[in-house]
Amino acid sequence: MVHGPDDVRIDERARPVPGEGEVLMAMEWGGICGSDLAYWKRGASGTATLAHPLVLGHEVAGRIAALGPGVTGLAEGQPVTVHPAELVGDGALPSAIAGRTNLYPHIRYFGSAAFDPHTDGGFSEYRAVRAEQIRPLPESVGTEAGALAEPLAVALHAVGRVPALQGRTVLVNGAGPIGSLVVAAARLRGAASVVAADLSASSLAVARAMGAGATRDLSRGEPLPEDVDVAFEASGAPSALGPVLRATARGGTVVQVGNLPGTAAPATLGDLVTRELTWIGSYRFVDEIDTALTALRDGLDVTPVISHRFPLTRAEEALTVAADPAAGSSKVMLRLGEAEG
Repeated sequence: MVHGPDDVRIDERARPVPGEGEVLMAMEWGGICGSDLAYWKRGASGTATLAHPLVLGHEVAGRIAALGPGVTGLAEGQPVTVHPAELVGDGALPSAIAGRTNLYPHIRYFGSAAFDPHTDGGFSEYRAVRAEQIRPLPESVGTEAGALAEPLAVALHAVGRVPALQGRTVLVNGAGPIGSLVVAAARLRGAASVVAADLSASSLAVARAMGAGATRDLSRGEPLPEDVDVAFEASGAPSALGPVLRATARGGTVVQVGNLPGTAAPATLGDLVTRELTWIGSYRFVDEIDTALTALRDGLDVTPVISHRFPLTRAEEALTVAADPAAGSSKVMLRLGEAEG
């Protein structure tokens, strides 16, 4: 649980009892995300600020330990992951964005302080979860890989923002866990070639393992490719925008995957106009977690993005490694309970 900036603790709570329409999950694996690090380091993520202690974690998987009243179609012992979003209210959206539930204005998300009371995440031994948010894992997918279905869904949603990727050239700028998963998603969707760029040699090695045909080490002054059809900007660094826009072919598309700052920041954007580029955002996902599980079932190997594994009792050490660029980490995993893999 994060209690404030630089204050994360292992707290003891009573085991939850699943209510009507809920299941009790025995958690096994969780992946540390940038928002977890933001709450830990700053006590806030984006516009969401801690008002109370919060259980972190929205990339989780485990097994069903008990069924609450009224739950059908699931079984005790079943390996599952979680769709971390819960719409608050009637769920109605304007016709222009019908079905794009990721854009609904009021969403409770695992491990988020956006609401008060906050929505606890899944970095715990047990958690009660609404049955509608449960996603069974395919028989061939273990719970460690299952915990990566959520970030893979983010990557698949980003790639899906470009309807026709088949046969096109792609740049992924920023080869952290999400960027490396975007590499895999782009290949999955038929991209002809994918170039990954980053300041970290270890991150670029992960991107190559996930399917990048070429890499650019920006720390060594290697230039971005020229005239790519589609660029995915996954670093979230305003200083990266100018070079990424310049690397995109005239009339091409830039998908903004990395979270940009919520405050004013300098950026070079002239090529957006003169190259007549399409610049679009990508936020979380709708139901691509189901597509992610299908991809995992069909053999997509996401384990190259995992760089470190820690038990829950060493959560602060895990967060420290995940936040330290010098540690060479990619996806840092927490073993939350007795996992079978």
